[in-house]
Amino acid sequence: MKKWYRDYGLQARMLLTMFLLAVVYLFFLAVILTYGGAWTNILLIFMMLMLFAQFFFSDTLVLWSTGGRVVTEQEEPRLHETVSRLCAIANLPKPKIAIVDSNVPNAFATGRSQGNAVVAVTTSLKQRLSQPELEAVLAHELSHVKNRDMLVITIASFLSTVAALLVRNMLFFGMGGRDDRKGGGAAIIIFIVSIIVWVLSFLLIRALSRYREFAADRGSAIITGHPSHLASALMTISGVMERVPSRDLREVEAMNAFFIIPAVSGESIMNLLSTHPSVEARIRALSEMEHRMEF
Repeated sequence: MKKWYRDYGLQARMLLTMFLLAVVYLFFLAVILTYGGAWTNILLIFMMLMLFAQFFFSDTLVLWSTGGRVVTEQEEPRLHETVSRLCAIANLPKPKIAIVDSNVPNAFATGRSQGNAVVAVTTSLKQRLSQPELEAVLAHELSHVKNRDMLVITIASFLSTVAALLVRNMLFFGMGGRDDRKGGGAAIIIFIVSIIVWVLSFLLIRALSRYREFAADRGSAIITGHPSHLASALMTISGVMERVPSRDLREVEAMNAFFIIPAVSGESIMNLLSTHPSVEARIRALSEMEHRMEF
């Protein structure tokens, strides 16, 4: 087992993100209770059910949405052996292992705790990477489990999801039980607040997501002892991603916050809106770690 350096920067950012999201959530809740009309109770029940499902069934929901399938040791002996060895080094309980049949080379970790985590890789990733590169990617995902940042991202995404649903379905939620003028005014207020809440939660999630990727990269380097292996894997994945059909990328774009490298169709997007730091920035950080390890 290697010494694990507690990432106080990540912990502070997770606490700050959750605090700010809690403030936004309470404000959002107050607006809904004030202007929600006859649909308020139904909406609150719907929100609580969504939060419950995301907390207790996040791993199942993520696997279902990606088409992932948990595999046994008999089905994937080498993958299981690799994960078991990395978990022993990282002092982690072994997670469930899943395979996603996809042309997009990627990997992700999900679950609400270290005890019920799932680490998944796509069939394309297994085919494209060498064994040292695959180990580095798996170590990156196990670092997310070790850092417990998966739960924060899962809960944080709840508020953004609810706000986005309200924006899309405002006519359904906003006007019951009021006369036309009051109902229309309430609907406009909830619509505007929902947009503000969605934008704020969107930006907070992405700011945390970018930092947690750097933290997981450092964790991978600690577990494997070879930062260059992850750097090589990132270059391979990003190179293959450029040749993946846009249709395949669009099918998995909703999962970008969980992936080791985002699957983005079309032109590159602004850094502010990205769920991940650039591959170039991550490789530079890994190269610096490799240099420090040599001395």
